[in-house]
Amino acid sequence: MPKIGVIYNDIKPIACQVAEDLQKQLESQGYQVYLATGYAGILGYSYPHRPVCHSPIEQIAPPGFDKDMSFAIVLGGDGTVLSASRQVAPHNIPLLTVNTGHLGFLTEIYLNQLSTALEQVLRGKYEIETRSMMKVTVIREDIALWEALCLNEVVVHREPLTSMCHFEIAIGRHSPVDIAADGVIISTPTGSTAYSLSAGGPVVTPDVPVFQLAPICPHSLASRALVFSDKELVTIFPATPNQMVMVVDGNAGCYILPDDQVHIMRSPYDVKFIRLQSPEFFRILREKLGWGLPHIAKPTSVELP
Repeated sequence: MPKIGVIYNDIKPIACQVAEDLQKQLESQGYQVYLATGYAGILGYSYPHRPVCHSPIEQIAPPGFDKDMSFAIVLGGDGTVLSASRQVAPHNIPLLTVNTGHLGFLTEIYLNQLSTALEQVLRGKYEIETRSMMKVTVIREDIALWEALCLNEVVVHREPLTSMCHFEIAIGRHSPVDIAADGVIISTPTGSTAYSLSAGGPVVTPDVPVFQLAPICPHSLASRALVFSDKELVTIFPATPNQMVMVVDGNAGCYILPDDQVHIMRSPYDVKFIRLQSPEFFRILREKLGWGLPHIAKPTSVELP
């Protein structure tokens, strides 16, 4: 019996209702349906000496979500998509993402399109778009005590009310660089349209195998965004006596102590998105972020003689 999953945002009543309706509909058609919330993919918060996310990344998938699942439907906004990606990427489960939130930059369809889209997917009329992810590990005293998958970005920044921080960053075999800033962002191509974009980083198309380093409010005109191969291991050394905060995909994370190291590398797992038509990244940029729209002068209200 074919297996289909549904991951939904359980704090949104509409997502809960649609999840129940989908389960009844698909089971009546002979499918085995597994429902789950995005909770297992939420990283949560931690205290300086008590990390939270110590579950191995391969073990956070909900019950029933495995390599035999045909695909999973995600009901929510971008946060739910990010959470679902962490849950299913190790099992290679494609995601049909449905926007029940606001911007929905990562979602494929809106809720009112779900019926038609689901029919198309069940007929096998779709394409798969693969997006790279990062594996983030915090090392303390040579022990890996925190790890997570990341689709958008890793941010290491100062705590409120502390001074500017120094970061020593080693990229692969290259000499370490020192950056004085409020924080640093390491992002994937998917994350280049998120926090990194707001920090002045460039937009990178999803098919380019790179990472991006963007400093946050750097204290130097020479500190600018850097794009480099995602085959390189990135190591962040906090060159400051103060503890810092690491946030992954805008979804909490853990404290970074002065002697910790943050290791970032391309994950062996990619996330697969179901696309109902050939992916057109520039169209999404235009529709969601207004990129490339023609500039048209507004007519003056003053009548010329």
